[in-house]
Formats: sequence, C-alpha cells, structure tokens
Amino acid sequence: MRGVILPGNSSTDLRELPDPEPGPGQVLLAMRASTICGSDIRAIYREHHQGDPAETYQGVVAGHEPAGEVVAVGPGAIRLAVGDRVCVYHISGCGQCDSCVRGYQISCSSPRRAAYGWQRDGGHADLILAEERDCILLPDFATFLDGACVACGFGTAYEGLIRAGTSGRDALAVVGLGPVGLAAGLLGGKLGAVPRVGLDPSPERRELAVRLGAVDAAFGPDEIDAARAACGGGADVAVDCSGSEPGRGSAISLVRERGRVVLVGEGNAMTVPEVSPTLIHPSITIIGSWVTSIEHMRELVHRLPFWDLHPEVIVSDTFPLAQADAAYRLADAGRSGKIALTP
Repeated sequence: MRGVILPGNSSTDLRELPDPEPGPGQVLLAMRASTICGSDIRAIYREHHQGDPAETYQGVVAGHEPAGEVVAVGPGAIRLAVGDRVCVYHISGCGQCDSCVRGYQISCSSPRRAAYGWQRDGGHADLILAEERDCILLPDFATFLDGACVACGFGTAYEGLIRAGTSGRDALAVVGLGPVGLAAGLLGGKLGAVPRVGLDPSPERRELAVRLGAVDAAFGPDEIDAARAACGGGADVAVDCSGSEPGRGSAISLVRERGRVVLVGEGNAMTVPEVSPTLIHPSITIIGSWVTSIEHMRELVHRLPFWDLHPEVIVSDTFPLAQADAAYRLADAGRSGKIALTP
C-alpha cells in the first residue's frame, strides 16, 4: 500500500509500505476519505514536533481524520463486518484508565495511548488498521467525507459547544473561521444559537463562512465593536478556534457580561492585562475543551440526518493520495476550507 509520511520542514513523503493485517479486536479499512487537520500542519508538517507527549510524532503514516470501509476483520472483532462504513475516533486509549472509561481516550494516561497519524499509522494511506472499539458506524445519510470531517474537527467543535451549554437562548461568536470554526458555526446553528457572527483576518475565509451559512455575518479582527453590535451587544458564547493569542483576546472581548468563552484552538499564550475588569467583574466563564469523547462523537454522527447536515460542505478541495504534497501546501496557506485526501 501507499502511505504519506511527514518528515517535517513543510514536506511530505509518499512511500510504498506493506499491507497490514488485522489482529485480535482489529479491523482493516480501505481509506475512502482522510482530511487534513490544523494540528498536523502546526505540529508535524512544519516542525516535526517532539515535545508534548501527545504531539510526539513517531514517523508513522499521517492523518488522524479517516473514514473508510471495512475490508477485513481480525479474530475477536464482534461488532463490525466487511462492508461497514465507519469513521475513526483518532486516539486509541488503554480502555482502563478513568478517562478511557468515560469515553475521553484523548486524555488517556497510559503509555499505551496512541493517536492515529501521530504514534500509530493513520489515514493518509490506501489501508488503515484500526481497533474495532475506535470505529463509529456511519448512517446511510453520511458520506465518507462527512465521517472524516467528524473524526476530529466537527467532534472538537461539538464538544466545545455542548460544554458551554449552547442553545437557542444564545448569541454565538466564532473566532477563527478555518475548518473548526466553520464546524462551530454550523453546529451552533443546529443547536439553536442565533445570531452567529464570525471573526477572521482572511477575507476568503470570512466570505466562505457566510456563504456556507456557518455565520450570519463575518468581521475582521479590528471590527470587534461591529461584531458585538451584530450579536445585539455581545455574544453569550464565544468559541476561539484560532489558537492565537490575539484570537483568544478577541473572544473575551466579544462576550457580554456573564458570557462563556470556549478555547478549542491549540497553541500559543493568553494574556489578560487587567483581570478584574476583564474577567472577574463581568463574571466571564472560560472553558478549555480538548477534542471530544467517543460517545459525543457517536451522538453527533447520529444527529446528522435529523439535522440534515453534511459536514463535507466545509471541504473546499480534494486531492488523490498521490498529490498529498499539493494538498498539504494548500492547507498550510490558511485561506481555504477543509482539505481532503481521497483514493
């Protein structure tokens, strides 16, 4: 099979690798869609990061947002069968620690924890070996691209929104209108939030967010007052998907008194120069949210047909596996929607 390795220094390496065989409790998937995540760009594609254990890339096949079709099952696999269509929760945990028992394999504390595309082979390949327990069945309504988008980006956005209790009582602001921000806006609308405004420095991404219906209006970073006014005087919930220090500051500035700010974008710092007038006196709640649980991801997949929502609408470009280098270069430019690899 072919597989894409990320050696760092903004490059890709397409290699011929042996076809894997499923072991006990495992399934073999034929890759049908594998999308590119901003964390791959930030921590592997550019830097080959070796710091935080969760981001210790071990030279495996990249891609932690896969969806595929089961083509073989290993001994002891009891839930899935050949022909089933699945997406993959992208962290395989030990299954025994408190986080795993609660469904948050992302926070698994065991040395056995391995993220697809980071510490074990991921989805940028013809075939993917997955643990059966990490796979989520796709309803007939959902496409493989839908599943790939849910596997990280939409799941991450959904977790942040439900942690903030987002509902029809809330005006929603989304800072950073990349793929996760688009997901937050679309899902926020399905949860009832109105109005929804976005903030992003890229005119292309602002235009895309409005065109897709992810937000009702989009503004540049220097238009905080206009964005607050569009929310009726401030948002009840602001989700920072930018992962930047200015973006986090903007999210705090966008919420009204007793508002909730959710931080889902990875990396960088957050500086609050005046804590009392900025956070304490207006009673702002700040919520950190890292990916999601497998149960919430399963819940999200189940809701898609009822919401008539295809996450693939945020995919702006698809490339065959052989053109992975072009796909990563476009994703790295930061002006498009979601980028996907397909067979």
